[in-house]
Amino acid sequence: MSYVSRALRAAAPRCLPTPWRNPRPLSSATGPTAKKSVPYQKTLKEEGSGSGEPSRPPPPSAEVVVVGGGSLGCQTTYHLAKQGVTSVVLLERDRLTSGTTWHTAGLLWQLRPSDVEVELLAHTRDVVSRELLAETGLHTGWVENGGLFIASNKQRLDEYKRLMSLGKVYGVESYVLTPSQTKDLYPLMNIDDLYGTLYVPKDGTMDPAGTCSTLARAATARGAMIIENCPVTGIQVRTDDFGVKRVYAVETAHGTIQTPCVVNCAGVWARALGRLAGVQVPLVGMHHAYVVTERIEGIQNMPNVRDHDASVYLRLQGDALSVGGYELNPIFWEEVSEKFAFGLFDLDWDVFMQHIEGAINRVPVLEKTGIKSTVCGPESFTADHKPLMGEAPEVRGFFLGCGFNSAGMMLGGGCGRELAHWIIHGWPEKDMYSYDIRRFHHSLTDNNRWIRERSHESYAKNYSVVFPHDEPLAGRNMRKDPLHEELLGQGCVFQERHGWERPGWFSPGGAAPVLDYDYYGAYGQERHRDYTYNRLLGDEYTFDFPPHHDIIKNECLACRNALALFDMSYFGKFYLVGPEATKAVNWLFTADVSKAPGSTVYTCMLNKHGGVESDLTVSRISPGDPASPLAPAFEGDGYYLAIGGAVAQHNWSHITAVLQDMKLQCKLLDCSEELGMMSIQGPLRWVMHAASSSKKCSTLTSATRPSPSPRTDSPRQQDAWSVPCGCRSSARWAGSCTCPRRTA
Repeated sequence: MSYVSRALRAAAPRCLPTPWRNPRPLSSATGPTAKKSVPYQKTLKEEGSGSGEPSRPPPPSAEVVVVGGGSLGCQTTYHLAKQGVTSVVLLERDRLTSGTTWHTAGLLWQLRPSDVEVELLAHTRDVVSRELLAETGLHTGWVENGGLFIASNKQRLDEYKRLMSLGKVYGVESYVLTPSQTKDLYPLMNIDDLYGTLYVPKDGTMDPAGTCSTLARAATARGAMIIENCPVTGIQVRTDDFGVKRVYAVETAHGTIQTPCVVNCAGVWARALGRLAGVQVPLVGMHHAYVVTERIEGIQNMPNVRDHDASVYLRLQGDALSVGGYELNPIFWEEVSEKFAFGLFDLDWDVFMQHIEGAINRVPVLEKTGIKSTVCGPESFTADHKPLMGEAPEVRGFFLGCGFNSAGMMLGGGCGRELAHWIIHGWPEKDMYSYDIRRFHHSLTDNNRWIRERSHESYAKNYSVVFPHDEPLAGRNMRKDPLHEELLGQGCVFQERHGWERPGWFSPGGAAPVLDYDYYGAYGQERHRDYTYNRLLGDEYTFDFPPHHDIIKNECLACRNALALFDMSYFGKFYLVGPEATKAVNWLFTADVSKAPGSTVYTCMLNKHGGVESDLTVSRISPGDPASPLAPAFEGDGYYLAIGGAVAQHNWSHITAVLQDMKLQCKLLDCSEELGMMSIQGPLRWVMHAASSSKKCSTLTSATRPSPSPRTDSPRQQDAWSVPCGCRSSARWAGSCTCPRRTA
């Protein structure tokens, strides 16, 4: 028998109790560690799985083909069948759950910072605890033992109080407990450093094998077809008469299935599956681990614990605990194996040891508790620690349901239902923008540096307090406009949106450049010292007004009382041109934008259900002669669209889909990289004076603009420094002066 506390022997010189030291030297890629097995009584692994014939022959055609038999694949198939799709096929290359689902911890926490996520989690809980039992008579393995969030400081407890308030709106029972009340609930817990806790009595855990096999049973009862041992070898994509790429068929090792719709639920393998269709799937594989202890007297029926400040969780496992967390130096799975099934990696104790001290501190009895087994398996992670869902921009009919950042079990039910609705109706029922693949610009989804850096930072900060004004340090300086260096020299503190470095506010302390990502000192990288930008971000880590609030106040007053020049070059800048461009804009936009050339209209953009997709400005233009990014040549009508930078890819994809579906004779041109954008704002008399003046004006540069929509950008308006702008463009009615410039 090995012991959890031994993990510290090789990795740290300090003296800790004997049982928690490393049971053997640091593990290699092939050397064994402790026993490796998941702590479940049943898995779906069978002798010789993945090497024989498919469980049944593939059909010649299907309405929808779901690829991947993990949590998301099973949930999506179940909800498609439940919503009336009569011909849905799930393909699994091995056995159900064999990739990443089978070894997952299976935790379900009902409270998250997002109202949409609270609803998604509530549906998952409903499916696994009630619906499937009613439909099949089978128990999924749901255990309702409650959840306990640990707060070691006031800011963390404030965050939990906000979660509790949100939960009340959606009927999630929760309580803020004092340290003494926490001790009464969990007698084995050390409360000496507690500030308080958040207790959610109806949180619990799911069994992956029980849940997925029951979902499969319920789906097949409604007509779905589940085919195991049937790997996908190709995806046929054809270009229609209008030049649109669409899914045509799925090729397997045992036959081809003609279908107009493929759903990529392949987990870590989703990136490889996407490449078969020419679709970029921005995720990475990482090792994610937990250890299972021996029996602990008195632990029975205790709630699961999340100690965010120690970056550790404690999951009840019968009369034992599973201990895991999120470390600063996770191991990347560099070469994802196609034949990896029901497999685990050797646990690297040097990586895992950082969770041990926190676990011992929270539950001291672990100090002398043995290890029953280690579980270190692959998981997929994304750039913002949120899933990838929706129709891929590159190929119509290719949907994503992957990249769940080790939360596929708890989010599976809610996301499976939304994805099914998305496939059937063309849109989800809830606002799924934060999960929509279109939230990422196409220049980023195939950029390995950006994907790797951002995925690492999101993983490492998963348990960090979510502050309102945080910015990433990873994957920065990907897109910069021509004024970047000028504004940087003036003390501009930049924010990141859609890969762009956009002005945020101006620091009187001088330049604060964003440096290359240092991985927080992991992987042998030297941590940046005296990092001004990081220090300024840290000063804003508060739920109160940040230290720079007065600076921002002065910038806003300068814009209100004088005149400000906003650099809005991070905006999306599109031209919609062609013989039927006016027909397109009349369908897309709420306002009448068919004005005389030179006019600008602020409007909303709609979808086919009358829902609002975004807000933007639309300017009528005339053909350029000669053609240039500032004035393209075209036949028919032309419109210039200025769209919030953070939603540019989403807007581009939506407009493109509308043009394709309506078969309109016009095209959309993206000139976001070729053009800049300046906006003069202030009292009307000053704006008109600047517009009519032929002399160079000395104005105030500003960071951004107030957001007209919660889907666009942060509603922070700032202004501070006096520089010559040299603007000679004519102002529009709204006080906007656009100065498009060709970039070098």
